[in-house]
Amino acid sequence: MKLNRKLLYLIPLMALTACELDETIYSSIYTEAFYKTAADAEKGLIAAYDPIGDLYSGPAMTLVADFSDDQTYPRGVVGRNTLTLFSYDVNYTVQKSNGRTNESPQQIWASGYDGIEKTNWIIEKVPAAVMDETRKKQIVGEAYFLRAFYLWALTKNFGDVAIKTQASVSEAAAVTGKSTKADVYKQIYSDLDQAYAAGLPSYPNVDKGRPSKEVVNALYAKAALYNEDWAKALEKAQSVITSGKYSLMPDVRNVYKYDQEDAARIENMWAYEVDPISPGRSHQMVGLCGPPGSAGPEYGKTTFGSMFAYMSFYRSFNPADKRRLLLDTNYVDKAGKIVAQKNITPITADGVLIKKYQDPVSTVNTISNIPILRLADVYLIAAEAEARLNGASATAYGYINTVRRRAGLPDLQTGLSKDAFIDAVIQERAWEFFAEGDRWYDLTRTGKFLTVIPKAVNSVYPSRPVLPKHKYFPIPQDELNANPKMEQNADWK
Repeated sequence: MKLNRKLLYLIPLMALTACELDETIYSSIYTEAFYKTAADAEKGLIAAYDPIGDLYSGPAMTLVADFSDDQTYPRGVVGRNTLTLFSYDVNYTVQKSNGRTNESPQQIWASGYDGIEKTNWIIEKVPAAVMDETRKKQIVGEAYFLRAFYLWALTKNFGDVAIKTQASVSEAAAVTGKSTKADVYKQIYSDLDQAYAAGLPSYPNVDKGRPSKEVVNALYAKAALYNEDWAKALEKAQSVITSGKYSLMPDVRNVYKYDQEDAARIENMWAYEVDPISPGRSHQMVGLCGPPGSAGPEYGKTTFGSMFAYMSFYRSFNPADKRRLLLDTNYVDKAGKIVAQKNITPITADGVLIKKYQDPVSTVNTISNIPILRLADVYLIAAEAEARLNGASATAYGYINTVRRRAGLPDLQTGLSKDAFIDAVIQERAWEFFAEGDRWYDLTRTGKFLTVIPKAVNSVYPSRPVLPKHKYFPIPQDELNANPKMEQNADWK
């Protein structure tokens, strides 16, 4: 069965405010009395997964990045274009983009530290619980994995962030200053080492929504890539590939089909798993990506026409690339008529529909999962890391060509220089992972955002004035007001 994602706030966070209140804090006292039994430990772990739902149901972890990149853009309603136009400032997270907290960097900050707090309690308290020792070790291992994931989500969005490895037993303990990005990655590595050593099961002997030990190394590889630790990224990526536990689906479109969800886990290593029940965890991507007004039967019961791909990105694909079939310039309406999308207002004539998130059957909640870590990602991490270490070697070509062949493309041209090969890998990632919350971070970690973003324009967004400071988002003003030890990012002061 799927991991239960219902709201289960067993571990309430301490609410810090800008004003001083003379009151006793009871939340930590309650938590201190918890984690005595196996049931306590399992419920606490479910609570530690819950912030993933907050990150992806909005979904901040996809839209914050996707609305900033050069592939996808929003219909400019109710302030949704703030990220696309880079018009946010240090007060952006207080304003919450006209109420859209779930699409803002603030949601990543709040959910990231919510998750870290909950994992800290597990890591500290579960070892003393009376329960099966093997399962106890696995629960703690999952908590270490989740803490690493939350910390990685924070640092790739905000740069230097607070490392918090102790539960907030007091208000003083909850107030923490920044650490350098280098130290953040040291903590991520340490947590993933602990997670791997915990004896998590290998795929397929893993519950849906839980990390296998191969997923631990997949996250390790990606974090190391972002840390420019090429040797570590290559080592961990190779360990996943050579494990033989996962493989690419023959048809890339099946990775995203609601009725292929179970089969897709052979490639979709770790995903935000949604619950087709009410109440339950869902997400907005189906409603955002389809044509407006439930006009077509393919996308979903209700779609709003609020997220599109740039025509320039669509045209960048080789026509033979099967991944281009996950984009379209027309759709079939309810009467079975083919409608040219350019004729539908308020869509710009050069907009493109995104077909990665379709759910034509559910009447309750969206049932299509959102990928977080896929095997294709691991192959391209290996290709880039190998090239950065050893140039455009035969090994590096082998990794990228595995992904290209699945897409129906010929092998990459041989004889490329090191830099040209790395550029080819970054471009391959663009075609493979569009609308999955990935591209913006590839641009920022490589410094390409300053040259690429100004070219990603159309009639809706003819100018996108990106600046060096936009590599990271500003620290939320709410946090600065509450935490006297927290400093704003230098570029945003």
